[in-house]
Amino acid sequence: MSPPLVQLRRWQAALAPVVLAPLLITVLSGMSYRLLKDWAGLGRNQVHWLMVVHEGEWLGHWAEPIYVLLNGLGLLWMLGTGGWMLIQRWRPKQPARPPAP
Repeated sequence: MSPPLVQLRRWQAALAPVVLAPLLITVLSGMSYRLLKDWAGLGRNQVHWLMVVHEGEWLGHWAEPIYVLLNGLGLLWMLGTGGWMLIQRWRPKQPARPPAP
């Protein structure tokens, strides 16, 4: 494995635990909001608290945009690095060159 790829794996492994909880909160609250509203027939006012969690409003006015920004950047980082590592895995292996005379 090439040194840049090893370094990228280390960075992704270090950042993954930090990104996991906010992304799970965002996904689960967003899905719950939509499914409870559409399939369970609950009103918007009954499930609004899920949107408060989903958008990070519970953090306060000044931290909400920071939460959204970091959440989005974390998701983009994980998708980008994960996709890049997957592409590297699919690439054909380069045969080792014989040493120069």
